[in-house]
Amino acid sequence: MECFKEASFYKPLFSAILNRRDLTFEVPQPRDLTKDVELKLASVLLKLEHSYLVSSAAVNLLLEELQYLIGTVSVPVTQKTITQFLGAHNCQVDGSLVQELATEICTSHPIQLAIGTQGPLSTAWKRNKYYIAKFSVVEPVEFVIDKKNRRSFQYIPVLKTLQQVLNCETILSSAVNLNEKLQSVLSEKQVYRCLWDGAIFKENTLFSNECAVSLILYIDDFEVCNPLGTSRKKHKICAIYWILGNLPPGSHSSLSSIYLAALINSNDVKLYGYDIVLEPLISDILILEQHGIFVPNLGKCVKGTIQCVVADNLGAHGIAGFLESFSGAYICRFCTATKLEIQTRDVGSEAFSLRTEEGHGRHLKTLEEESLANCFGVKRRCVLSEKLTHFNVTTGFPPDIVHDLFEGIVPVEVALCLSVLTSKYFTLDFLNDSIKTFPFKWTDKANCPHPVPLTYKIRKTVGGNSHENWSLIRFLPLLLGQKVPADEPAWNLLTDLKDIVDLVVTPVHTDETIAYLNFKISEHRVRFKEVFPDTNLLPKHHFLEHYPQLIRQFGPLVSLWTLRFEAKHSFFKRVVRHTRCFKNVLLSLAQRHQLSMAHQIYTCGFPKPLLEVKKFSTVSIDVLKDDIARAVKHKNPNVKEVSLAENVTYNGFNYRLGMILAHGSLEGMPAFIEIIQMVVLQKELVFIVRKLSAWYLEHFRAYQLEISPTKEIEVLEPSQLTDPYPLADYTVGTMRLITLKRYIHDL
Repeated sequence: MECFKEASFYKPLFSAILNRRDLTFEVPQPRDLTKDVELKLASVLLKLEHSYLVSSAAVNLLLEELQYLIGTVSVPVTQKTITQFLGAHNCQVDGSLVQELATEICTSHPIQLAIGTQGPLSTAWKRNKYYIAKFSVVEPVEFVIDKKNRRSFQYIPVLKTLQQVLNCETILSSAVNLNEKLQSVLSEKQVYRCLWDGAIFKENTLFSNECAVSLILYIDDFEVCNPLGTSRKKHKICAIYWILGNLPPGSHSSLSSIYLAALINSNDVKLYGYDIVLEPLISDILILEQHGIFVPNLGKCVKGTIQCVVADNLGAHGIAGFLESFSGAYICRFCTATKLEIQTRDVGSEAFSLRTEEGHGRHLKTLEEESLANCFGVKRRCVLSEKLTHFNVTTGFPPDIVHDLFEGIVPVEVALCLSVLTSKYFTLDFLNDSIKTFPFKWTDKANCPHPVPLTYKIRKTVGGNSHENWSLIRFLPLLLGQKVPADEPAWNLLTDLKDIVDLVVTPVHTDETIAYLNFKISEHRVRFKEVFPDTNLLPKHHFLEHYPQLIRQFGPLVSLWTLRFEAKHSFFKRVVRHTRCFKNVLLSLAQRHQLSMAHQIYTCGFPKPLLEVKKFSTVSIDVLKDDIARAVKHKNPNVKEVSLAENVTYNGFNYRLGMILAHGSLEGMPAFIEIIQMVVLQKELVFIVRKLSAWYLEHFRAYQLEISPTKEIEVLEPSQLTDPYPLADYTVGTMRLITLKRYIHDL
């Protein structure tokens, strides 16, 4: 069987080039500008209808008005313009001819031709037909599960989508391990920046021996209706997404880089099982594994497989074939620990056997031979591991830090510690008032914590979503640090947890940071049992103990968290909210999504600029303050004018005047600078910064800042920053403090 090709004409052309045979090249035809305008207009309408979800009726009305404006209203204006132009050049032309010319110009306008009665964009039906033909829409396919009971789901062919994605030169040029084999970089220090640095990638024979496509799956259920309403669970949908794992870190922050594989009714997944609903997906991946996909721009076939599956703990256990309950004996997909054992033993004690491919095989054999309900937590075979050659169930399901930490350990431990602290040092009203009145800035303001509910003691959790809880654990030391003494055990437990969170979410790890994380987790476990001896550890506490080992396997776990995938659900919820139609909802959602993605892939040929500046002012360098002007001239002696900006976006990060950045280190601690001006020099961003002196205050888990005694001004490029994430400073008492969003270390 040949590798997958989107069109059959690729192979003959490629073969002829290789064989250097006679080729007859067609003379390039002049561009049809009318068609170019038509295509651009269609792109705008496609975005309106299927990205912004403007109704077809509204678009039709808009086009009718536009047609009237161009074809009728514009005629007198055009006639007047022609007459004035001819008169200015001393040309005398009969008025009737001018009118006829004006009418012809307006009626033959490319937009008028496209949206007129006979035009290809005049009606919703014609537009959809045009979109599918011109934008290479990968249409969903109905996969029938049970013909008798009329049960089916929508599958979007992964190979066709992958072909479309790899045809985009912008994506292909940034992909790793496709055109050339990924080479390991020899270094004295092992650095983990992405999935490729982990042991699982290096030990996978497909990825380590040849160029290959890496796919990362995500599986999750979501509600398209109000989860508290009468339609709850009636329209609960299981979504399967995938991303291209060959792209560098940070590439998946945009939702357009997350592709849809299937939409399934959640009840059907439970009723028929993953073996059935994953059948078409696995068929495509088998072709990818065994024969590959032809990439015209590379001129070769490239094989690939699923590298890992991202899901919450319940979802991961369901697909992997482990027990889907965390109240039973065996709770962990990484080792054979029981819920009782994790209360007295930790992962570092090596008391638990790590799950391996061989051990898992023995468990399956015992399970089937003895007809057991489960064997060491293994409930059934994993269809992915059984069908695919290069997927291993024991290394294919990374942890999810969102549900383990931000929706698990953090809200529970914060509730426990607050119950102690509010009985000694402050009231809940004081904390909530502090949260409401705290002057959060910039991105901190967008994701600030919500007040703690009065019922937190009864519920044993502060609730909240992942963003709110992350923000809460980060800012609690600033909110309450002046009220709590340094030797309070519950306070030290909370601040230790903040240290762990900072380490887990850092995008780069070394062996040193992994060892430090391991130490902090062990210390936190001991401290938790000392402060709350009668409270059981959560299964998620045990999962956390595996994180140091899992970072070595998968690379930084933040690159595999579920936050961006969950954000993808919002598109489908918006569609339902706008259409209010639940008839064949899976098909409607899949079609809408594919049309929207077709526009995203079409525009990927126009990459988003690295630097975005919405407003700037160009001034002579002589009007700048002397110290700033000297710093700029030191960087670029010949500069005469500079463009100043107060708000810029660079490589996805938004920077503003007054923000704090990490630059360099001093005695093992990060050093900080303050942005006092941002300058664009020859289309390149540079920061004019003031050096700051910093002291680490352990009690606040924050750095106290002061202007450096030298008041030194520097000019820095973004690439010179230790960490590109911008921070905000806050006044606590008389102190100027910053709290980190993630652990910073100088490589």
